[in-house]
Amino acid sequence: MRSEVEDLMPRLLPVNTDRRTASSSEPNGAPRNPQEYLRQVQLEASLCPEVLVAHIDPKKLRRKQTVNASVSGCQAAPEGFSPSLGWQQQQVANFSEVRQSIARHRRHWSTQTLDDNVLMPKLTDEEGWKTFCLGGPAASETDPDTSGALDYNKMGFPPFLSIVSRLNQTTVLAVLEILVGWFEESELVPQLGRWLYALLACLEKPLIPEAHSLLRQLARRSSQLRTTLQSQEDPRLPALNLLICLVARYFEQNDLADQQE
Repeated sequence: MRSEVEDLMPRLLPVNTDRRTASSSEPNGAPRNPQEYLRQVQLEASLCPEVLVAHIDPKKLRRKQTVNASVSGCQAAPEGFSPSLGWQQQQVANFSEVRQSIARHRRHWSTQTLDDNVLMPKLTDEEGWKTFCLGGPAASETDPDTSGALDYNKMGFPPFLSIVSRLNQTTVLAVLEILVGWFEESELVPQLGRWLYALLACLEKPLIPEAHSLLRQLARRSSQLRTTLQSQEDPRLPALNLLICLVARYFEQNDLADQQE
């Protein structure tokens, strides 16, 4: 009995079914014309079973099916280190106002003239952006700067509105990825905290998947670092709580939110 596939094939791949043509062609040889090629396709298909069964050794599968993937949430705050719900709600309200202000004045700030020394790196220049945002090697103690002028090339440029207003969403996401990656291996210093806050304030919603992943990475790293603090008076605690709060409460990663104790 002909299968449904065989019934359809003459219509989908019409070929000359003349017996003399079929007998003169070589099944294992190279087709000499389009008709022979299509005929070989039909012959090969007719030799294939309608149902294929994969024979899998369960023992091998059990030994090699482990995949390491981090899907964990934030680490719980030590007792007394978690902010109140009221504090979190106030921070979200303040952050929302900052974002609205940036959106209203973006065109004005993006037209402001930058100093000659403000040279933003290319999008793919990871080391350049680290230096631009966080500064380069510390100045030599044997060659101090006696002019009293701030050397932003050494200390990093603050996230001035005239700078961040020039960043499109692709650049915002790229710089955020660089800084979050740096944060994974380093401590939270004030300059890094300012840049992270500014980039979050410029990040548009709805978030794309890459942004979701970065924000969750940022919150998890912040919660991990928070567990290492020895005192509630540590100046890094409010900043770490703020980053976790914004990711969880404003950007709606609710499973990462600090819960009331």
